Amino acid sequence: MDSLIGSPRRRSDSLSSTTSQGSKSKMQLRQRLFQLLSRIEDMSSEDEASEEVSRSLDDAFQLCGCLMPTDSFRLHMVTWNVATAEPPEDVTSLLQLDVQPPTDLFVIGLQEVNSTPIRFISDLLVEDSWSHTFMDTLAPRGFIKVTSMRMQGLLLLVFAKQHHLPYIRHIQTTYTRTGIFGYWGNKGGVSVRFTFYGHTVCFLNCHLAAHMNYALQRVDEFEHILETQEFDNADTAHVLDHKAVFCFGDLNFRIADHGLHFLRSSINSGRLNLLWTKDQLTMMKKNEPFLQEFEEGPLNFKPTYKFDRNSDTYDTSGKKRKPAWTDRILWRIKPKTLSSEDDEKTSVCTDDEQDEYPLVITQDKYNSDMSYGVSDHKPVTATFTLELRKYFDTPLVHISPIGVWSADQDALLNYTVQEDFMSSTWDWIGLYKVGFKNASDYETFVWVREKELPETNEVIEISVDKDEIPLISGQYVLGYFSTNMQSIIGLSANFQILESKRAVMEGLIPETINGLNK
Repeated sequence: MDSLIGSPRRRSDSLSSTTSQGSKSKMQLRQRLFQLLSRIEDMSSEDEASEEVSRSLDDAFQLCGCLMPTDSFRLHMVTWNVATAEPPEDVTSLLQLDVQPPTDLFVIGLQEVNSTPIRFISDLLVEDSWSHTFMDTLAPRGFIKVTSMRMQGLLLLVFAKQHHLPYIRHIQTTYTRTGIFGYWGNKGGVSVRFTFYGHTVCFLNCHLAAHMNYALQRVDEFEHILETQEFDNADTAHVLDHKAVFCFGDLNFRIADHGLHFLRSSINSGRLNLLWTKDQLTMMKKNEPFLQEFEEGPLNFKPTYKFDRNSDTYDTSGKKRKPAWTDRILWRIKPKTLSSEDDEKTSVCTDDEQDEYPLVITQDKYNSDMSYGVSDHKPVTATFTLELRKYFDTPLVHISPIGVWSADQDALLNYTVQEDFMSSTWDWIGLYKVGFKNASDYETFVWVREKELPETNEVIEISVDKDEIPLISGQYVLGYFSTNMQSIIGLSANFQILESKRAVMEGLIPETINGLNK
């Protein structure tokens, strides 16, 4: 296990690691250039040599280019069994909001959110307290809740920077119950899938069976969830069909064999490596091929279960449960399809689409946050860098306000469908105040053209009734919401709505005379 310590773990969409893939590519490149020099010596004319040089260099650049993504994004993930507790007042540390480079995506998975019948029903009507806490913290910093999924105590939240919204498409959610023979949702998994700049990703938040002796059941539940969850997408019907998969949550794997005294002394002395080989998930990986496809960073943080609440002290109750790394974050890159040709040709560029649009995942941090004590679990966080080549960088819909906007007159906007997609007359355009929390947090909205769907590149103009426009000035943005994609697929630039004369008349703001309030 000592080999786990070192530089950040890095995987790309291939059968081998990025490091080994890069080494093989360099070897191939050297072989190509050596072959080129050998051929030049045998050439009878300069023209023939020039043509061979050009062709070989094109091949070499293509070989290098397929391993060089052009854009980098930061993903921050959280898993936390909150044990029915209410959220703490401040989650800034948990989200690491002040780190550089800034985060692009937040994915938060909670387990054991309070789901008593009365509380669960009320949460169906309005957002639960944990969702509110994260939205209230992230919205002022420009993060919008993309989607969420709730199954009793399991909650999965996805947030993204506002400017990424038009490139997060085809959002779908699903769930799997595994509690009480699959009829109860206290255990199981909830997932969200979408495309991010064209790359398919899936996030699966799990809560698996508890107790030391149920390691095999946990593996069976995990595999059952992966195999049975389905999405309405031909190419990515199941979780493992996606290019990148993140599985995380209270996986409930324990540390086997060691006694309580040895466990605690190893933890207190910082010799965590003595416990790694007896971690049940690590042990199960040796015999379960599907688990071997998942990566995990080194367990260089203290076991996150079980603590006395509001303390850093492990369980002092009569049960004295053994500490364990129950809370984990795993990731998997879809393996390439093996070619029938020799290894040298399968190591690089065996899949044209994946090679042209590569995705490289680097885990930068994997840790627990000991500062939070509302639960008997400590939260676990992981930060990843996603390097990828975008399939597209143009929104499906271009939208913009026309002229001056104020509540003193009807306003105009126009939109243009820039690329064909499955639009609907149920699509709508929302007016959002900058800092909005989710797609439903609009000030007002208008339906897109009702009678017929627009043609590509056709400019459509829509009027907004002045009575629907905010009276007080502020910064706003227009967003086109696709019903079929369940996401905002077009955003205008931020623009100013002017203060209305009606605001003064209705006493919403004081009237000023010569710069003084009346």
